[in-house]
Amino acid sequence: MTDRLSALVRACEAGWEPSDASSDFDLNPDFRPEGVVTRDAGVLVAFMESARGLDLILTMRSSALKHHPGQIAFPGGKVDPDDDGVIGAALREAHEEVGLDPGNVEVLGTMPFHETITSFRVTPVVARVKAPFTFRAEPGEVAEVFRVPFDHVMNPANYMVEGRMFRGRIRRYYTVPYGPYYIWGATARMLRVLADRVQ
Repeated sequence: MTDRLSALVRACEAGWEPSDASSDFDLNPDFRPEGVVTRDAGVLVAFMESARGLDLILTMRSSALKHHPGQIAFPGGKVDPDDDGVIGAALREAHEEVGLDPGNVEVLGTMPFHETITSFRVTPVVARVKAPFTFRAEPGEVAEVFRVPFDHVMNPANYMVEGRMFRGRIRRYYTVPYGPYYIWGATARMLRVLADRVQ
């Protein structure tokens, strides 16, 4: 087991506190609405071996989607009635979105949930891809599948807080850009939680 993978395993085995949960409102408490009913979702934070070490698999969402069009995201989605909870949803969606067979995945653990501004309660499922596979982007939902080095997303120094106008006010959010990919919002926030634990 590589040092990077060992660090992930230790982070997942250490356990989490309720206070470790994150949300799109961490930097924007005034944006939190009252009485919102959230929907459960699971995303796969999947790392795979590469020539440079360990890589994270991410997707660029289709610009035609209703939620978060064109954004960088983990494979994943809402929990369906037939899913085995958030882990089942994350594995199913990763298979559909990027062609990752659930049998090729070793689940290392789950992170605290992240509440999104679109009323999803997202649980990140940290996993290792056992063997190389060919990315297959789901037509109509995923525009691109790509990889980002572990060392980039697990280095807190690479994260910044930026802001833009949203509903007439400045909304702040985390970013961790990589090359042409602008990783921000919920994806960057969940990665920052993991990066803080891996250190």
